[in-house]
Amino acid sequence: MYEQKTTETDASVIEFIEAVDSPKKREDAYRLLEIFTETAGFKAKMWGPSIIGFGSYHYVYKTGHEGDAPLVGFSPRKAKISLYFAPGDEERETLLAKFGKHTTGKACVYINKVDDIDIEVLKQLITQSIQFLRKTYPEN
Repeated sequence: MYEQKTTETDASVIEFIEAVDSPKKREDAYRLLEIFTETAGFKAKMWGPSIIGFGSYHYVYKTGHEGDAPLVGFSPRKAKISLYFAPGDEERETLLAKFGKHTTGKACVYINKVDDIDIEVLKQLITQSIQFLRKTYPEN
């Protein structure tokens, strides 16, 4: 049976950020922590060893696979900073067009540094992602 690897932990978010090698990435992580906390309205929690997540939702796929995930989050990785927003939200693409310098993956948006992006659009992405997930996976 499949076991979910990325689960909420009791690890310290601050200790994780303090362990980030690059001083600039560490500074950006603290800026993102402040923006995500204020905008999402949830306390930051570690998900797995390297994702800082905010809030959570329970998903069930048509295949029967289910689990829990953060509503939004980020991770200051070595190469780039990963931002986690809801995949499948069509409004995400509209907002990303105004976001600033970034690349995208299936579920992630990658940035080099916070100075490359529009903070107001980041706040809209956070809010939109939470609203989309709440609508898609209403709590029982």
